[in-house]
Amino acid sequence: MFLKNWRKMAGGLALTIAALALVWNTRAAAVETDRSHFPNVELTTQDGKKVHFYDDLIKGKIVAIDLIYTTCSYSCPLETARMVQVQKKLGSRVGSDIFFYSISIDPEHDTPEVLRSYMDKFHVGAGWTFLTGKKEDIDFLSKQLGLYSDPSINKDGHLPYLLIGNETTGQWSRSSALDNPSFQARMIGDFLDNFKHFKPGETGNTDGRPLQNFDQGKYLFSRQCGACHTIGHGDSVGPDLMGVTRVRDRKWLLHMIQKPDEMLDGKDPIATALLKKYNGVRMSNTMVDDLDAEYILNYLEAQSKAPANAENGQ
Repeated sequence: MFLKNWRKMAGGLALTIAALALVWNTRAAAVETDRSHFPNVELTTQDGKKVHFYDDLIKGKIVAIDLIYTTCSYSCPLETARMVQVQKKLGSRVGSDIFFYSISIDPEHDTPEVLRSYMDKFHVGAGWTFLTGKKEDIDFLSKQLGLYSDPSINKDGHLPYLLIGNETTGQWSRSSALDNPSFQARMIGDFLDNFKHFKPGETGNTDGRPLQNFDQGKYLFSRQCGACHTIGHGDSVGPDLMGVTRVRDRKWLLHMIQKPDEMLDGKDPIATALLKKYNGVRMSNTMVDDLDAEYILNYLEAQSKAPANAENGQ
């Protein structure tokens, strides 16, 4: 549901290669040069621990860094849910040789206690640290990292960039935190790990042939909804959507897919009840257009019918 803004993000997948030059390369640089690129500002973790960005968080490590704020109702919830998927794919490596960091751009509101609660809502695992600090330090840090966005750029106030890198080898790449989680996990776990495991031939169809049996609704659901919802596999961050087209009005569903913030602001009773039931996690408003909303809804409808057809022997 973030397709409009995503198309505007420069470079798309090409950023994973081009950003190696656009951000910086510190491979041959001394430690002092590294520190000039990576400010050693003091930050505070979700547990209230004081840390220094360069010395304690990234020196000698493989890292993934993004910017969030907990009251965001647009890309941040999806951004965090996507990264939870990436974390699960990387398994025990997160916290061992790979480290995730999410830095709040609203530190006045996002105290350590608020960040800890936010992590719990999204089932964040070990090895992923949420950080707050002084507003001026975080603004300076985000600019140095190439993650800063002018707050007026969209309703969200920032773009969902993800910076991944290996400080030891000097490999750095900026892409979208909303990207395919399997791709992100491979980039972080293999490509950045000194290219030891990266095999271009295994990345999928790259010869220009059209994908076979491509289902637009399935693609959109997987890309924009699958981080928080399942169809028939139980509740996740949000509710299981199996059979939702049978119990909710179609017009209501389309409105909820496209403008969940309006539903909540208007005190819609169902949307309000769902917000309370699922720990106050707001559904991301990613401004999906009418056609894509229909694709998603049609896919949900088809998936909900499939089990019923199977039970009836159809």
